[in-house]
Amino acid sequence: MQKFADYNFTGKRVLVRVDFNVPFDKSDSFITDNSRIAKSVPTIQHIASHGGRVVLLSHMGRPKGKVDPKLSLGRIVQTVAALVGKHVNFCDDCIGEKAVEATKKLQNGEILLLENVRFHAEDEGKVKQKEGESDADYQVRKQAMKDAQLAFAAQLAECGDCFVNDAFGAAHRAHASTSFIASYFPNDKMFGLLMEAELEALSHVVEHPQHPLLAIMGGAKVSDKILLIENLLERVDKLIIGGGMTYTFVRAMGGHTGNSLCEEDRLDVARSILEKAKAKGVELLLPVDAVNADKFDPEAQCCSSPVDATPDGWMGLDIGKESRKLFHSKIMESKTILWNGPMGVFEMKPFSEGTFAVAEALADATANGAYTLVGGGDSVAALKVAGCENRVSYVSTGGGAMLEYLEGKKLPGVEAILH
Repeated sequence: MQKFADYNFTGKRVLVRVDFNVPFDKSDSFITDNSRIAKSVPTIQHIASHGGRVVLLSHMGRPKGKVDPKLSLGRIVQTVAALVGKHVNFCDDCIGEKAVEATKKLQNGEILLLENVRFHAEDEGKVKQKEGESDADYQVRKQAMKDAQLAFAAQLAECGDCFVNDAFGAAHRAHASTSFIASYFPNDKMFGLLMEAELEALSHVVEHPQHPLLAIMGGAKVSDKILLIENLLERVDKLIIGGGMTYTFVRAMGGHTGNSLCEEDRLDVARSILEKAKAKGVELLLPVDAVNADKFDPEAQCCSSPVDATPDGWMGLDIGKESRKLFHSKIMESKTILWNGPMGVFEMKPFSEGTFAVAEALADATANGAYTLVGGGDSVAALKVAGCENRVSYVSTGGGAMLEYLEGKKLPGVEAILH
């Protein structure tokens, strides 16, 4: 593995795997959030300014191995050019003679964006067992697809002289363009600046945290966060649980949850987590009060109650005022803080205050010297709406990748560069 800052890019075709899977508005006409592109701009600019010939690889959406004009990366060329501050060339394929020739025509400092890698099914390499198919036949098809992935990665590799992985958002995927491709550059592969920053931020929380270490977990379901919570219990001093999954814990402790979201089949899991936290000396905090609604609607009638005494016919959709005060005090006591998941249905204005209060508390803690890491699509979106995006230490670009890293899993896109 090479070190990005020390590598001599001059005159080389630099194959850079980025994550340009940006969202469009409902009319499918405008990019609603270009931050995934913006985050890789420093990597692109560094290579170009140091004489490299930048060749960008990315996926967009889920075309399932078929060409879909609505998912063409040609649609974002002008946005990439505007953010990078340079002209960006485009090729309507990512493999084959046409793509290779386009890379060879590049001059030092020039940039080329290749077409969506997922227009080829071999990138993802998905194989599902067919109804009635024997395990033996299924394994044969899986191996055939893996061979096809390697062949596809080899074709992608023909477009570059070295490989830079800067797509943290796709690092948890064992795809041809994220992990298989690295094997074709055994002595010329490295992380980009974004990947380096992401891994450094995660290491700061997981490997070298300043204590007290606090994790704030929100979201709807305990089942989505079991592995994450269990792994965090080995590391954190305090754990705040909010969002919809609060009520599975409340029910597990004998509380009344009304019509609130509750995973009845996860009550034993919730009790186990509570017991593990107690055994390990981790302070596990749940909301003490809630804002309830009589229906899941922004125009719903609202009331407040203790979190374990939700009235019949009502559902908890946000944390209450006392919970906000409690969580703020715990956040301000901490030196390292990880936040993943909202405290309620923040997309609906009547139920956004709890999540925004946590965002403000993290900003206050950061200003007070704490290290704060926020990741996960909903958390990041809430942080932006609250106006706190630039007031925390680090905002991760990879929700799924970040969660799998924190669960203790190896990320294929990372391992492929390291080994």
